[in-house]
Amino acid sequence: MPELAQVVVDVPTMQTNQPYTYQIPPKLEKQIQVGVRVIVPFGKGKRTVQGFVVALDEASQYEGELKPIQAIMDLQPVINPELMKLSKWLADTTYSFWISCLYTMLPNLLKAKTTRIIRIVDEVDEHVAFDIFHGRDELEMAEVQDKPAILSELFKLQREGKITIEYQVKDRAKVKTVTGIRALLNFEQLEDERTSLHPNAHAQNRLLSYLQSIGSQVVKQKTAEHQTGLKPATFNQGQQKGWLEKIPVEVYRQPLAMQDAPDNDHLAVPLHLNPDQQNAVNQINQAIDNHDPKDFLLQGVTGSGKTEVYLQSIANALQQGKTALMLVPEISLTPQIVNRVRRRFGSKVAVLHSSLSNGERYDEWRRIERGEAQVVVGARSAVFAPLTNLGVIILDEEHESSYKQDEAPRYQAREVAKWRGKYNQAPVVLGSATPSLESRARAVKNVYHLLRLPHRVNKQELPPIEVVDMRDEIKKYGESNFSQKLVGELNDRLQKHEQSILMLNRRGFSSFMMCRDCGKVLKCPNCDISLTLHMDTRTMKCHYCGHEEPIPRECPNCHSHQIRYYGTGTEKVEQELHQLLPQARIIRMDVDTTRRKGMHAKLLRQFGQHQADILLGTQMIAKGLDFPNVTLVGVLNADTGLGLPDFRASERTFDLLSQVSGRAGRANKQGKVIIQTYNPDHYAIQDAKAHDYEKFFNQEMMLRRQASYPPYYYTVRLMASHPEEAKAARAMADIYGRLKQGLASSTVILGPTPRAIARMKRRYYYQIVIKYKQDPYLHQLLFDILQDTQSRGFKDVQVSIDPDPQYFM
Repeated sequence: MPELAQVVVDVPTMQTNQPYTYQIPPKLEKQIQVGVRVIVPFGKGKRTVQGFVVALDEASQYEGELKPIQAIMDLQPVINPELMKLSKWLADTTYSFWISCLYTMLPNLLKAKTTRIIRIVDEVDEHVAFDIFHGRDELEMAEVQDKPAILSELFKLQREGKITIEYQVKDRAKVKTVTGIRALLNFEQLEDERTSLHPNAHAQNRLLSYLQSIGSQVVKQKTAEHQTGLKPATFNQGQQKGWLEKIPVEVYRQPLAMQDAPDNDHLAVPLHLNPDQQNAVNQINQAIDNHDPKDFLLQGVTGSGKTEVYLQSIANALQQGKTALMLVPEISLTPQIVNRVRRRFGSKVAVLHSSLSNGERYDEWRRIERGEAQVVVGARSAVFAPLTNLGVIILDEEHESSYKQDEAPRYQAREVAKWRGKYNQAPVVLGSATPSLESRARAVKNVYHLLRLPHRVNKQELPPIEVVDMRDEIKKYGESNFSQKLVGELNDRLQKHEQSILMLNRRGFSSFMMCRDCGKVLKCPNCDISLTLHMDTRTMKCHYCGHEEPIPRECPNCHSHQIRYYGTGTEKVEQELHQLLPQARIIRMDVDTTRRKGMHAKLLRQFGQHQADILLGTQMIAKGLDFPNVTLVGVLNADTGLGLPDFRASERTFDLLSQVSGRAGRANKQGKVIIQTYNPDHYAIQDAKAHDYEKFFNQEMMLRRQASYPPYYYTVRLMASHPEEAKAARAMADIYGRLKQGLASSTVILGPTPRAIARMKRRYYYQIVIKYKQDPYLHQLLFDILQDTQSRGFKDVQVSIDPDPQYFM
């Protein structure tokens, strides 16, 4: 019988991946399981910390005296066996501390300070009701978590289904309840009450009949009112007469995306598949049927019906009693895909993403954990959804950089999905019109199985793309955000009552403010970045740290009034568009107009209902939108991403242009795309114009090979930051010395150098980039460095290690 527990402790100042061994109190020997949280003594004195039980051991393996576990926080594991193994793998591959990986898998309510309520849900013995619950229906776990005898009794009651535990975050995620009613008298007693009623008391008579019909079950009062036609006052009278009691009934909050979900009797039917789609579905279903953890790359042009392939594969998994997980890059930007999933599978669908309130996320997580939802749709963190028996995992738009986590643990959701696929013997489907070079290269080497959808389902050709050289436009017509060609096409769509989408790679009014006399650019006091003008709030804002200040009337350096604003933002473009096309109805969609909850969906719904002629937005409008009346897409500044000091800049530009171009002509009307650029001959723009992914892939792979970048090399970025620049630089120089001495001679070390934006949020950043193909010393050396960052030699220096970074900026 295990008598010892291995516990990973949460000590922020001294984190480690080494579990500590603790004695299990005799009364809890049969109760403590892997995956529960416990409170244990740590270090000298009376200090206690929280931790996770990650393994159980026999006492015979250890000698000497061990500290006992002081309290247990959960009656059942909050981390299931699969996620426990995944957390260890995650810590190992992302150079993270195990405790942070465990917390990453939990919803916020289990990370915050919670009140844990134990509630009686069935009859219990008298001694339990009075000795433990003191005559009440509920009990706070904190009152008994360090009392093994009582905990032992509670574990037994939980196994018998007589109690439940709920987590309530103070002022945050509490269980949502509505009023329910339950009869206090049996059928005969209610009949006796009827004899004493006044002959005209028809409503009370009806209430008694209803209470007889529901027996001992609890019914929501709103439901009872609807079924009987009785008013609330009648139920109040029944309560006063002792016929019924009112009790709170738990209900799930409905996320915004699910509020108009169809019931299971009105679900959408599967669509007819073309031969390419049918071939893809057949191969994926065969892998599901054979428990074959294949990795598929589904490459399909925009509008080729990838979503229908996903849905029919999910349906096959559900038919076999399995579950399904579907990830999308940013759920608020792809509401149409989410709606299609829930229209097909109804109440089986749960939605998980960061825009949900704590209460909504709490409820969705519990639905999944309890097995009440079989399909999960979510953004990056939903890859840790506590689904069991997974049948298929899908990543839509697999090339998107948002699948990579920026903070520890710095995981790539694609790699986590593949791990879970292998654990569950389930296929993983990676879908994209423009696959990442890494994924396509794996498909070329048959590591991934390539499935193609080369045609649009509406049998229309991809829209023709016209590239406008803005250098010629400026010479002929002067400074403007709009070429004559684009204005003419917009006017034509207005005449035809068709819609247009315009994309700009920037939000705000203009990029920066500069004094014409002394050249002073107004910068953020906390970051090495210029402030952006926002006319709606009449402020200058930093888009990195949130610093905000009023628009200056004079130069803060030389006090000149010759202040001018340079660059272009969505607000400024909207203003110009109103002057050029005063009759056009415009919806602007950027971070500023969608800040409030639900605004993404509201603005897209308005556009879908033709309440606007032009949708103007930033990159958020490039993905997943399907509006049949959109026949024109305009890209105002295709060059914004090309000039960035980033080896993926061309790939991101090609992806973005291809994605946004795919929004045009998705129904029966022919579409058209206009790309405005100052670099018309750049291969990324020319290949996007020709809809030629293959040509772009070959050219970019050749350049990556010459420069020794992924997918030919693996990369790791190390970064050190400190409020004092010299200390950040010194720490990174020390790390460089260790790397130079400890790594293989074939490994390339770039740096240390200041980051592209060297100062952010009052901290200076220095970085090193490592490029390697194989290095037997790298893994252990990086873990040694990570462990050493906890020592006093790194006081106030924050060091991060990022495998496979998406950006070097």
